[in-house]
Amino acid sequence: MSTTTNNKLELRVQSISYAAQDTYLVELCAVDGRVLPEATPGAHIDLHLLNGIIRSYSLVRAETQPHSYVVGIKKDAASRGGSRYVHEELRVGAVLTVSEPRNHFPLNTSAQHSVLIAGGIGITPIWCMAQFLEQQGASWELWYSVRTRADAAFVKQMEALGGKVHLHVDDEAGQVMNLQAIIDAAAPDAHFYCCGPAPMLDAYEQATAQRNPETVHMERFAAKEAIALEGGFVVSLARTGKDVVIPEGSSILDVLLDQGVAIDYSCQEGICGCCEVTVLEGDVDHRDAILSESERAQNSTMMVCCSGSRSQRLVLDI
Repeated sequence: MSTTTNNKLELRVQSISYAAQDTYLVELCAVDGRVLPEATPGAHIDLHLLNGIIRSYSLVRAETQPHSYVVGIKKDAASRGGSRYVHEELRVGAVLTVSEPRNHFPLNTSAQHSVLIAGGIGITPIWCMAQFLEQQGASWELWYSVRTRADAAFVKQMEALGGKVHLHVDDEAGQVMNLQAIIDAAAPDAHFYCCGPAPMLDAYEQATAQRNPETVHMERFAAKEAIALEGGFVVSLARTGKDVVIPEGSSILDVLLDQGVAIDYSCQEGICGCCEVTVLEGDVDHRDAILSESERAQNSTMMVCCSGSRSQRLVLDI
């Protein structure tokens, strides 16, 4: 199950360091030096950047009493202002509002064996998992694919772990990593985790199609489905009794914000989980990349930035 929190922290940028080509590690500490809330493997935090943009980034370390959070941020050539701001304008000493860690990509710590798969900047949550599993003395393996060797982060640390880590460099191998072979070689009860670009995740879904879905886990950087903008239904806000009409061309989040409803949001495409709300009544048209099929079937929660309604009325716990 995922965990969600809406609490905010005021954190200072303690350091910014180079991790790989176009990839920085940003370390954040409490302004007053206090210990931060627990960070579990696969968790991420929302950074409220000083240019007004909110972006979610995965944590590099998992600790019960962390003194700092470290996130990996790759400069995206198609940046909408988040990663570009971090790389070009963010400075050590800046104070940012940051969410407590939220985890929609949790690690099953009771698995007999874990197969970790990462592509590009997707290594951030996967490396977090690898370090945790190693500390626990668990059975695991890591397959890390990059386009060029310059794109690879944490290489020296990985080399110290020996044969558990497999680095695949596309331009040296002359081909992409063979996900099907990796999946097929694993034991029937192994758990799989994958984070990376959309083509890798699509191939991963196909390669794991015959596996028990409870053992297959993934996290996307971009939406797989189009945002629900069909409209034509009513959202009832249970805490205030207010009804709002969702017209064609608007998301539920758009309308709630226009109505002055205070709600957290970040990615606006269903990949971060920041806007998750409890559903009390109605049939949700899920469009997020977070909830599993079984969680969607329960119909007890939804991401209002991207999902819609198949029923004429939704009642939300807002």
